[in-house]
Amino acid sequence: MGPILSHVTTVLLLRHGRSTANAQGVLAGRNDSELDETGRDQALDLGNRLADVPLDVLVSSPQLRARQTAAMAATGRAEAVVNDAFAECDYGDWSGAALSELATEPAWEIVQWQPSAAQFPQGETMAQMAHRATHGVRELVREHPDGFVWIVTHGDIIKAIVADALGMHLDHFQRLVVDTASVTVITYAPRRSFVERLNDTGPIRLARKPDDKGSDAVVGGRAAQ
Repeated sequence: MGPILSHVTTVLLLRHGRSTANAQGVLAGRNDSELDETGRDQALDLGNRLADVPLDVLVSSPQLRARQTAAMAATGRAEAVVNDAFAECDYGDWSGAALSELATEPAWEIVQWQPSAAQFPQGETMAQMAHRATHGVRELVREHPDGFVWIVTHGDIIKAIVADALGMHLDHFQRLVVDTASVTVITYAPRRSFVERLNDTGPIRLARKPDDKGSDAVVGGRAAQ
């Protein structure tokens, strides 16, 4: 008996292009930081890389850099729906500070090695961030069975969602790398999620109807597509 095909939602997690804060080595947090020239080029290139990928719903973080990236990557195809579940982590008093200065803070070690216990001063915990982001994804999956959902958001948000999809404890999520304008793809089947791509910066081609993505993994591995 072949695999039982069921509703499968494909989620593309797109990190925004490079912002002025990224270029300056500053932790922007929820402060507005627009795309710089490189970031705008990245966002336009992202649209070219995704030109052949289906798009049913486009979701964006409320931060300016994400909204700009969403508009440039999906020009003429869809308008972004802002969703607070994918807002940047609220870094509180750390927002706007240079990363080189933050690296000297005692709490930096907790963020690096035990993020599940990290509490940003006057901000949220990393666990709270992960909770809202992963639940936000699952709500979209329920709302868009068999759909292609693009989410333009931030590095830590994407890492938290990937960690959840892999069954990885949040304390290990700093092992993941998510570059600006990268594409991460997760398919959500009824009983399990599949991480298809991580931190991909090359051309992306995804089929509208996956051939064998029920909840069962393919024994021996899937054939190349």
